[in-house]
Amino acid sequence: MAPLNLIGCVVALAGVLSPPAWAAHAYGQFGDVKYPAGFSHFAWVNPDAPKGGEIELVPPLRITTFDKYNPFTLKGTAPPGLSALIFEGLLTGTMDEPTTAYGLLAEDVEVAADGLSVTFRLNPAARFHDGTPVMADDVKHSFDTLMSKQAAPQYRVVFGDVKQAAVTGPRSIRYEFKKASADLPLLVGSLPVFSRAWGSGKPFDQVVMDTPIGSGPYRIGRVNFGRDITYERDQNYWARDLNVRRGLYNFDRVTYKIYKDTTAQTEAFKAGEFDYLRTFSAREWARTYTGKKFDSGELIKSEVEFRNAGDFQGFLINARRDKFKDVRVREALGLAFDFEWMNRRLMYDAYTRVRGFFNASDFEAKDLPGPDELAVLQPLRDKLPASIFNQEVPQPPSTAPPGSLRKNLRRARELLTEAGWTYRDGALRNAKGEAFALEYLDSGGGERTVTPFFQALAKLGIRGEYRRADFALIQKRMDVFDFDLFTIRIPGDEAPGSELLDRYGSASADTEGSNNLIGVKDPAVDALVNLAVSSKTRPDLVARLRALDRVLRHGHYVIPQWYSNTYRLAYRAGKFEQPAVRPLYYQAEDWVISTWWRKR
Repeated sequence: MAPLNLIGCVVALAGVLSPPAWAAHAYGQFGDVKYPAGFSHFAWVNPDAPKGGEIELVPPLRITTFDKYNPFTLKGTAPPGLSALIFEGLLTGTMDEPTTAYGLLAEDVEVAADGLSVTFRLNPAARFHDGTPVMADDVKHSFDTLMSKQAAPQYRVVFGDVKQAAVTGPRSIRYEFKKASADLPLLVGSLPVFSRAWGSGKPFDQVVMDTPIGSGPYRIGRVNFGRDITYERDQNYWARDLNVRRGLYNFDRVTYKIYKDTTAQTEAFKAGEFDYLRTFSAREWARTYTGKKFDSGELIKSEVEFRNAGDFQGFLINARRDKFKDVRVREALGLAFDFEWMNRRLMYDAYTRVRGFFNASDFEAKDLPGPDELAVLQPLRDKLPASIFNQEVPQPPSTAPPGSLRKNLRRARELLTEAGWTYRDGALRNAKGEAFALEYLDSGGGERTVTPFFQALAKLGIRGEYRRADFALIQKRMDVFDFDLFTIRIPGDEAPGSELLDRYGSASADTEGSNNLIGVKDPAVDALVNLAVSSKTRPDLVARLRALDRVLRHGHYVIPQWYSNTYRLAYRAGKFEQPAVRPLYYQAEDWVISTWWRKR
């Protein structure tokens, strides 16, 4: 994310007029700052929302337990909501500007003229939950700790272009960068800050059950360990009257309840055990969230629109496995997936097909590369297949007429034969005689969609095995890349940045716990990711991400699934109110927890 233009100052990097240095209350990646210094509150909140009451909900992602209070280490599972409610960064985002952040723990941000450093001045009022002030030493301690090998490895990847954090005064911290990047000031501004006292000097990977010492609006309250957790609003919260927090975090208590399966969760909701949930299943939405309580208005169903870029969701193919290393094999697997039939028969035509990695955004590649993309791709021509330049970007295979699953499977068999797989002795086998089998990991709920996919694969001689396991066990296997196929959803992003290094960079492919689950190790992808992260202007970012999307799609690392352009929310009527203005770019749970309030 990039430099900020603020109150008449035109700020940019490399080739655009820029003052030698400047300080401001906010930072905009492409110079787009909506709220001036001294603004009273964000437009999408009710600044007079009353405080009080409780909201009970379930995690948006399927987890079945938790076993630690430290969300920053690799091993174990932290409770839902903990990071967002307990910890804060120097800057905080806003739900109506995707690439701008405003001062939170920091009251001032100053970017060097050469773009190689950013300095933050801390708000003197900032306090941790134990009453101690937030100091520059705490910020440096947080950064150094998260960059150590005792923390999860993705921090070292995502923040790899940060040279160091240097304390320049009791409440002044300077981050120095290895290269100028419009993304980095926002990135370091979002880094969670915690007290040096948390863990009492123990190695960070042994800080497991120690109560976190953050500065956020909530503390950990009552806990039914591994099952339910309640966060209690800090009555002495230091930022309660700050403009970036006015009208936010209105509930006295936020409780997450954890259920072992979706059936138990749904029945518990109907029985009144909790207040709100979001469902990702069109079938559940159409068939399960019905009955007298919905008919009477006691329970409300609402499909809420948003302006976010479309989510990515798909079967990830672990390209580290020998059987998946050939791109023709990966493409063949995708040809066996009949989205049109599933959407029509199983999902009430409620979804749009995922096409690539940046759906329904400016970054989605289309047709042949245009002049802006070609300018990015040409220097990498010797690292790329000719198809990148002379073929349109791959689209997911369709079975809509005149297409058909039979036609797709015939093409899949041709690709598999070219890759050395032939059908004999009752199975698809390679030159060594090894049968083609693959395993799909799931914590529950995926049987309905994976079964017809496996039935189609069986026609090719491929045996599919559905393996259901507890989420914690699956997480352990994913951390060491011990899987064949796995489904993941990545929320759409209006300005993807350094997280791409962790998701697609070669350095992450062999780093346990990284998010490069597909195992892509491609010098062209590395180059494109680094170009995207270093973009100075929005047009640069658009061209580079389109090129990245194109190259990844030609690699067939995933089997695209589907996404929705609405949030499906259900909640108890008469208990809550929400602001009159809905934000543009938001995640449903963040919006509900942070802006709703209990009706009086």
